[in-house]
Amino acid sequence: MALKEKVVQGALCICKYGATPDKLKVLTQQKYYLNDYKGNSKLAATNKDIGTTFEKNTFGLCKMQPTPGGYKPCQTTVTEWSGYYEKEKYDPPGGYILLEDSKATCPIGGKDCISIIKSGQIGEPTKKNLQNTDSELQAHINPIVDMKNYDFVEGNKSIF
Repeated sequence: MALKEKVVQGALCICKYGATPDKLKVLTQQKYYLNDYKGNSKLAATNKDIGTTFEKNTFGLCKMQPTPGGYKPCQTTVTEWSGYYEKEKYDPPGGYILLEDSKATCPIGGKDCISIIKSGQIGEPTKKNLQNTDSELQAHINPIVDMKNYDFVEGNKSIF
């Protein structure tokens, strides 16, 4: 199994019957944070995050609800998640962590109609990341900075 990213608050999701993405909101817990340097914004999403758990609770117009003039607006409601990681459970809420390929079910769109575009995780380099970097690789990515001779003095305010 290839490594998959865990899903956090702010993950970008889309419905295959909608046109506009929406961001996932974690409403079931306020305790577990992932990939968040300060631990205050990236709550871990679990399969217990159901109901109206998106910022706007809409994916635009719903192609499953045609009207004579077009389509009705989507009113997103998640009834269940599939594809979550059953080896990692968070209490509360007693839910398993969602992965980047997890899918959600909507009562109108059907099983697994909502997918995750981006997990919501963002790389936040720290001083330790810079110290552990491969200097040869960094020379190719950023030829301006010579990591071999970079000064990692504790009081260096230019790093962080």
